Amino acid sequence: MSDRREDRWAAELSQGGEGAAGGGDRDPSREPFGLVEEAVEAIGTTLDERTTCAELAGFLRRYVCDAVAVDLLDEDVPAAHHAHELPLARVARAGAEDLLEDSLSDGAPSLSVQALDEGHPITTSLGVSGGVSRSAMSMPLLAHGRLYGVVLGVRTGAPFAGRSTATMHYAVRLAAVHLGHARRHTAVHSTALNLQRALLAEPGRPHPNLDIATRYLPTGGGALVGGDWFETVRLHYGRTLLVMGDVMGHGLDAAVDMNAYRSMLRYVASTDLPPHRVLRQLDASVAEDGGRRPATCLLARVDPARGVAALVSAGHLPPVVFDRDGTGHLLALPVGPPLGTGFGGYELTTRGLTADETLVMFTDGLVERRSEDIDESLARLAGMTVPPGAGVQDLLDEVLLRLDAERAEDDVAVLAARIRQRPGYQPSPLDAGPPSAP
Repeated sequence: MSDRREDRWAAELSQGGEGAAGGGDRDPSREPFGLVEEAVEAIGTTLDERTTCAELAGFLRRYVCDAVAVDLLDEDVPAAHHAHELPLARVARAGAEDLLEDSLSDGAPSLSVQALDEGHPITTSLGVSGGVSRSAMSMPLLAHGRLYGVVLGVRTGAPFAGRSTATMHYAVRLAAVHLGHARRHTAVHSTALNLQRALLAEPGRPHPNLDIATRYLPTGGGALVGGDWFETVRLHYGRTLLVMGDVMGHGLDAAVDMNAYRSMLRYVASTDLPPHRVLRQLDASVAEDGGRRPATCLLARVDPARGVAALVSAGHLPPVVFDRDGTGHLLALPVGPPLGTGFGGYELTTRGLTADETLVMFTDGLVERRSEDIDESLARLAGMTVPPGAGVQDLLDEVLLRLDAERAEDDVAVLAARIRQRPGYQPSPLDAGPPSAP
C-alpha cells in the first residue's frame, strides 16, 4: 500500500470527520489522536496472534463498527499472492452476532476475498434491514509486504467514510505489524528450541558402570529458550566426566554459543586433563575468542572403580547428593568465575561417591524462584526426601515433580548419576587407572 494513501488516511484521522454511527460505546467527541493512543495501548499487548486479533476486534467494535470478524491465513504470504486460494480461519469476532451473520449471508464473504486479492480495503452497502441501512468494509491484514489475513467490519447507520475508514485502517495496519512480530518470534523460538533439543538429545554415552538420567524442560510462555546444556564424556579407565552448563541469555544466539561451549569442552576433555584444568583451558579459549557469552559450568569426573567424584564449579550452583535412605544434601564446592571471563582460578574438590548415592546436577531454573532467596531455593531441594531405593529415572522425575519444574520461570536442565553395582565385580588396579594429575 502506498505511503501517499497511508498519509491521506492518517491526515483524515487527525482531522476528525463524520460522527460515529452505531456501536453504543463509541465516543464521537473523542480526540482523534486519543484514538491512536488507545489503539497502540489496546492492540498487540502480547506475542500471541489470537490475542492480537481479539484485541483488534474489540477496538474496532468500540470505536468504528457494530460487528467485526477477523480471519487469519495459516501462514503469511507475499502481498501479491493469490490469497483467496488459501484457507482462512476465523480467530476473533466482536459485536452483534446476528448483524454479522446476516451480513455474511448477504455477500460479505466475497468482499473479504476481494480485499485479500486486491490488497486494499473494499467497502460496500449491504442494503436496508429492519429499516436500518448497513455497510461493510473489508481490509487485508497487510504489513511490510506480507499478508496475514483479513478483517470484516459491519456498520449500521452512517456508512464508512473519512474518520471511520482512517481509524479502521490504522488499527488493522497496527495489528498486522504485531502479527508479523508474533510470527517471527514464533519462528525464531521454534528454531532455537529445535536446535537445543537436537543438541541435548544426544549427549555422549557414559561408561556402562554409571546409570544416567537427564531431562531438559524449556520454559513456557513467550520467553525464548536459553543456553542450558548437559554432557557426558567417556574417559580412560572407566571414568566419565559429567557436565552441566548454562550460557547467559536466551534465544538462538545463546543456543549457538551453548553448542560452541559443548564442542570445545568435548575436545579439551578428550585430553584427559583433570576437571579444574579443563575449565581453565576452556575459560582461556573462550576469553581469547571474545565473541561468546559467558557461561556457568559444573564438572564432575566420576571414577566408579575408586568410588570417587572430582568436582569443580565455574560460577555454577552446587550439586545435591541423595543418600540410600532418600535424604539429600548439597555439596559445598569452591566457586570460580564463569567461563569466558579469562580470570581462571578453579579449585578441585574430591569426595567419595558410593553406589548407594545419587549425584544430581542442575541449572538454576530448577530451583530459582522470584519470590525467594537462592539459598532458600537450594535448601528446599536439599531438604527433599525421595523414595528410598528409587532408580535414577524415577528419582529425577520425583525431583522435577516436587519442584514443579514444568512451570519453572527459566529453562531447566538436570542430570542424575549413580555408580552401577555389578554383582561379584572386584576392581583391579588397572581399572582404577593412574593417580589424578595436578
